[in-house]
Order: sequence, then structure tokens, then C-alpha cells
Amino acid sequence: MRKPVVVVGSLNLDLVVNPERAPAAGETVFASRLDQFPGGKGANQAVAAARLSAPVAMVGRVGQDGFGDRLLESLRADGVGTEGVSRSATAGTGTAVITVDATGQNRIVVVAGANAEVTPELVEAHGPLIASASALLLQLEVPVAACVRAAELAAAAGVPVILDPAPAPAEPLPVQLRKNTWLITPNETEAATLTGLPVEGRRGAEEAARTLAEQGWRQVLIKLGGNGAYLYRGGEGRWYDAFEVPVVDTTAAGDAFAGGLAAALHRGMALEEAVRWGMAAGALAVTRPGAQPAMGTLAELTTLLRTGRLEG
Repeated sequence: MRKPVVVVGSLNLDLVVNPERAPAAGETVFASRLDQFPGGKGANQAVAAARLSAPVAMVGRVGQDGFGDRLLESLRADGVGTEGVSRSATAGTGTAVITVDATGQNRIVVVAGANAEVTPELVEAHGPLIASASALLLQLEVPVAACVRAAELAAAAGVPVILDPAPAPAEPLPVQLRKNTWLITPNETEAATLTGLPVEGRRGAEEAARTLAEQGWRQVLIKLGGNGAYLYRGGEGRWYDAFEVPVVDTTAAGDAFAGGLAAALHRGMALEEAVRWGMAAGALAVTRPGAQPAMGTLAELTTLLRTGRLEG
């Protein structure tokens, strides 16, 4: 049996509006429609990896409502194992309200719902699954304590732990999480929150990566969207250029990156090559609206890696 990519994280239904620009404080703007997409950082990452032909298992929690039904059906349609997704008797399914302006930039407000019930005890119940993984993906839309326990279980079994620290907390993340995380992958905003440094351009990213390494993170990958990515490990850094693609919606680009990275690791690739897979997956995602619907396929990703252009 192939070792699966395991995702411990959030499941949300995304409610998306597309005004010409985001409203200022106290201002009302109009949008032409409201779209609903399956989302949540955890579920997005699971679908991203599954679309790239990796076996994937999801651990999380939804409510006993129509939103929960829809999210589970969506995961299963992409071949993601949902045996690790339980249903809350009291909380509704997580929801995200997302504004995407004409430039493709997004602003997100999340209502945690059942995601807040992802506890260390719930994670512990899926310990054997986590220990069997080829990689473990974590984010911070579920309680940090659950992420700490999941990372402990994975690290003890020799499973690489990849943490997307989103949303980044103002307080320092626990030492145990730093110790057991194989790679942390913040974007510019998250890196600035975690380090207290302004992260602007390449020099800022390099300084933030070194600071994160000093905090105890073993390997650091700073994502800068269209400006590429910076990998820092063992005291040395390497820059990766971004793929040039038309930007429609940046929602879930970081989740696509995580899924692409994990799918590459599942195939036995070294981290340096896996980063390119992650960047290609992220680039594909920004060319389409929505979160999970925007995730690319293996054929699209391999074409982009080979030619530097979108398929067709």
C-alpha cells in the first residue's frame, strides 16, 4: 500500500464575492454575484495533492449540516480519504467569507465552527494513520495544540512535517512544534508576523528566513507570490523564480503550493525539486477562481514544469 499524504486541518465552505475593489471602512460596494466553493486550508491542500495523483487522507471535523455534506462529497470526488473527518454534534461547519478584487487579491474572514473542535485527543485517535504518511501537512485554522500533537506523532515515525503557518499568530508558536516541523512555509505577511520584521523584497525575505532559523525552525521556505520563493536550510539559501501566468484569483495559492510539494515528496523527490512542484501548483491555482476548483491536474503541472507555459 502506498504511503498517503496526510492532512490535519480545516474544512470550510467558502462564500466568495468579486467587487471591483474591496470596500474601505464604513463603505458599501457592489458585486455581481456570490459563489460558493469547497475550501478550508486543510481540505484545499488535500485536494491539491490528490489532483496530482497522490493518495491523500484528511483528518478534521465538520458540522452535521448541508455545508458539511457538501465538503465531504467534494473531497471524496477527488479521491481524498475522509475516514478521519468526524462530525460535530454542536458546532456548524466552518465558513470563510472571501472578497476577491479586480486584481485577483483576496481578503478572507473565517468562522471556525467545527474546526475549533480538532483537539489533540482527536488527532491522537488517528495516530496510526499519521505515522503511516509519506508527509504530514499542517496549517493553523485548527487549534495549535492539535498541530503540536500531530507533529509529535509524525516526527516520532520519521514522517516529514510541513507547516503552513496561516493564519500566523501574534504569539510565538510552541517550541515542540518548531522542533518537530521539517519545513515551515510562510508567505511574506506570515513571515513578518512570526519574526516582527518587515518582509519586503528579496533582502527582507532572506533576513526573515535567517531569523526563523534562529527561532528553531529547521528549514524555511518563504513564498513571495509573483516574486518567487526563498529556501533557507543548513545556513544556505536558494532563490526560485516564479512562473509567469495570468492572475485571476490568489485564493488558496499557498494551499496549492503545499499540495504540490507533498505530492512531489510522496514520489520520492528531493526538497529542491519538490519546491518547483509546489510553485507550479500554486501558479496553476491563481489562473482560475475559487479554492479547490482552481487546483491543477498532474498533466497541467508537468506541462508547466516542462515548458514554462500553461497547457494549450
